[in-house]
Amino acid sequence: MVPVCQITQEMQMASASYTGGCLCGAVRYEISGDVRTFLHCHCLRCRKSSGTGHASNLIIKPDSANWVSGEEMLSSFKVPDAERFRTVFCSACGSPLPRIAPDLSIAVIPAGSLDDEPETTPVGCIFWDSRASWSCDNSELPHWPEYPQQ
Repeated sequence: MVPVCQITQEMQMASASYTGGCLCGAVRYEISGDVRTFLHCHCLRCRKSSGTGHASNLIIKPDSANWVSGEEMLSSFKVPDAERFRTVFCSACGSPLPRIAPDLSIAVIPAGSLDDEPETTPVGCIFWDSRASWSCDNSELPHWPEYPQQ
């Protein structure tokens, strides 16, 4: 098992810029910052919110984040009993979109919302013990029962 601090150190890179949007094209964004990690999350909440076997998310420390168009189309949902979990999505087409902390301390970017492939690949799988039996194997990546250990 690889400690999360090692994953974070391996993933940190020079500031990169990302553009993306939703399926219907109403919402567009630009985010720049340092990539902290890129993970597949197999928790039940990510599976429910994505409608797939896992969510693939880039975690970055943003320098800037702008909604280029369609900000008024954003909707969000926070699971009432969750400490951290919240989804952001286009109210027209339902596509998952980045969750950006108001203080720019973190941004979680659904990899499928990006216009172009990121220059990095996933480094691991979290909430592996919650994985659906029919989900992609991904056994070549490190995996943790929940969050990686600090």
